[in-house]
Amino acid sequence: MKAHVLAAVTRLVAVLLVPAAFCRAPGRARFLACQWALSLRFPAEDLRGLAAETRTAFTRARAEAFWRDGQLIGLTSGHRDAAEQYRIFLAEVRRTGSVAAARRRVLPPQESSHVRGLALDVRPTEGARWLERHGGRYGLYRVYDNEWWHFEYCPAEPIRLPHPGAA
Repeated sequence: MKAHVLAAVTRLVAVLLVPAAFCRAPGRARFLACQWALSLRFPAEDLRGLAAETRTAFTRARAEAFWRDGQLIGLTSGHRDAAEQYRIFLAEVRRTGSVAAARRRVLPPQESSHVRGLALDVRPTEGARWLERHGGRYGLYRVYDNEWWHFEYCPAEPIRLPHPGAA
């Protein structure tokens, strides 16, 4: 219920922002209003560090999801520097007790698409479902069976793997 109310308020805010966005960028008013409204709905998300093509694909896809289907897509995690990725990987090694087990959920920095700015972890689950159905139009693909939230920018559809550590 709360998620539906927040989504409705976000859509209302976006509609109210369209005139201001039109003054700023007439040909992109709906896109800009969408980005502003989503930045209010998901204030902690950070698009910095994403590769330009990843950022463009993501913002275009979520604008379409928002205006065409009323679906909100937020970014939980995008670019991570190598040190942060290494901390996450080590924490997973400690939690699982082995490197092999950790690799089923987190890759080391030298293998992570997050470090290269090509990976996105999204929310909510409905947004991820929308992106799984329509993201290919933007080069955004779910690449691991065990991570419904993880998408990567790829020019061509990649082979889906069971988990990050799969060869």
